[in-house]
Amino acid sequence: MTTIGSRRALALSLVVAVGGLTACSGGGTPASGASGNASAGTTTSTITFWDPYPQHKDGSDWDKHVKACAPSGSTITRTSLPQTDLFNQLTTAVKEGKAPDIAVLDNPMMPEAVSASLLATDKQAGIDASGVDANLLGPGVLNGETYGVPFGSNALGLYYNKKVMDAAGVDPTQIHDWAGLDAAIAKVVAAGSKGITFSGVAGEEGVFQFEPWLWGAGAKLDAVGSAEAVSAGQLISDWIGKGWAPRSAVTDNQSASWDLFLTGEYGFAENGSWFASAAAANKDFSVGMIPIPGKTTAVAPVPTGGEFAVAPIQTADASNHYANAQAVISCLVSGDAAKTTSELLGYLSAKPDVRAAQVAANDTWTPWVSIIEGAQGRTTELGAGYVNASAQISQAIQGALNAAGDATGVEAAFKDAAGS
Repeated sequence: MTTIGSRRALALSLVVAVGGLTACSGGGTPASGASGNASAGTTTSTITFWDPYPQHKDGSDWDKHVKACAPSGSTITRTSLPQTDLFNQLTTAVKEGKAPDIAVLDNPMMPEAVSASLLATDKQAGIDASGVDANLLGPGVLNGETYGVPFGSNALGLYYNKKVMDAAGVDPTQIHDWAGLDAAIAKVVAAGSKGITFSGVAGEEGVFQFEPWLWGAGAKLDAVGSAEAVSAGQLISDWIGKGWAPRSAVTDNQSASWDLFLTGEYGFAENGSWFASAAAANKDFSVGMIPIPGKTTAVAPVPTGGEFAVAPIQTADASNHYANAQAVISCLVSGDAAKTTSELLGYLSAKPDVRAAQVAANDTWTPWVSIIEGAQGRTTELGAGYVNASAQISQAIQGALNAAGDATGVEAAFKDAAGS
């Protein structure tokens, strides 16, 4: 995980997807010499595909699924790199005229990729993004043009240990705001358990987890010094100060905070839908999930997670490269293959009809549908300006958690970050 010092890296460091939104500002023009469109080209014998999933090795189900989308007479060569490395290498490859046919980018990277003139528009590449929910497509809509298409999305929710809840006499379904959540955590701790786990680690992963509290307070991403933003910081800082959350939250990533929840000692855990299947299969205790509450509302907006399949700008043989991208991306997000794509990546599809099929096959997804459909994009409002906002928020979170409930320290952390 990168440090506060590199603002550009912060925007590129989303670990899960964590990953990954309506039109936003920013954008650039195609790279010099770029031309062609998919309709004027034909697919080639070798198609190159870059993704940020090195955990899905050669021969894995994901690897086989991607390669099965090769058009007749073509073979897909797949390369997997960590997301930041992929973005950096894509930048170099486009500049040198050696870009892959298809790349997969985390959704917060889309404005920067467009601003850097790395991506062809959907119109140019022949990519069809119809049927995709507007909130999930948003990171790829810049200056009135659409770039790429999202596979699907993950989201954040509030998991709870049913055994701990019963022992504390807490009904999580009756939590409708922050006051209700705090009252529930207090009862859990009074009954002998621990309170809540979450990730406050420096960088985009911690920012991703903080955004529901920030938005739930009515704060804006680019107003980290506002009273609303400070109140969100005070909420999580108080959890540390009261001993309700572990002090390790300041460095815990989402996997580490989930592991703490799995000890059975904690009542609540803020974490992602990618753990939903594991939660359902947990044999040590029953796990439930409710939406993350807002300050005065039962449901706070959460950030969309997930990646976009995109067509990088090509400076040679462009029409054929775009035809390759159109064919493979269409295969991955259409028909029966679309459901498989989302399931293999642990996402709910960006298309309502495919999501419905996923829920019909696995009711573990049911409570997540409304959360994802109400999620909002990190970069939708700010575009490439999200990079700076994310850095400021991360700095504020770190200061607030280290303040451990001290109101003066929390406010100073947010005010200082706003001026940085």
